[in-house]
Amino acid sequence: MLEIKTKSFNELNTKELYDVLQLRSEVFVVEQDCVYQDIDGKDQKALHILGYRDSKLVAYTRIFQPGDYFEEASIGRVVVKQSERQHKFGYDIMKASIKAINDHYNTSEIRISAQTYLKRFYNNLGFKEVGEGYLEDGIPHINMLYN
Repeated sequence: MLEIKTKSFNELNTKELYDVLQLRSEVFVVEQDCVYQDIDGKDQKALHILGYRDSKLVAYTRIFQPGDYFEEASIGRVVVKQSERQHKFGYDIMKASIKAINDHYNTSEIRISAQTYLKRFYNNLGFKEVGEGYLEDGIPHINMLYN
C-alpha cells in the first residue's frame, strides 16, 4: 500500500526534497542513461505528489495547474523506484495525481508528455495520444490527453 502526501514546494522539508531529487536522478539520469537538466526551475510552481512505502519515497509526480506548463493541467516527472515497480505503484501515484488535479485545480483536462514506451500504461489510465511523437532529451515522447 502506498501512502500519498501532496505538498507545495515550500512545504517540502530538506529531507523530502533530497529524496525527490535522489529518486528522479536514480531513474531518469542513471537508469535511463540520460543526461538532462532535471532541476529546471519548475518545481517551485508544482504540487508534489509523494508516494511512500514503509516510510521510504518510492513513487513521485509533480503536477501543474492549467497554464503553468501546458494550456491544460499537467503531470510530469512520473517515477517509481525500480525495485518497487512490481507493486503497480505507477498506477497508484498517477491516480493520486489525477485526483489532486481535480481537487486543487478543479479540472479533469490533463496533458502529459509521455515516454512513448509507456503509452499503454497511460492508455490504461484513460490518456489518449495526440499528435506525432517527438524526441525530448534524446528519448521518444508523445503528448497525451486525459479528460
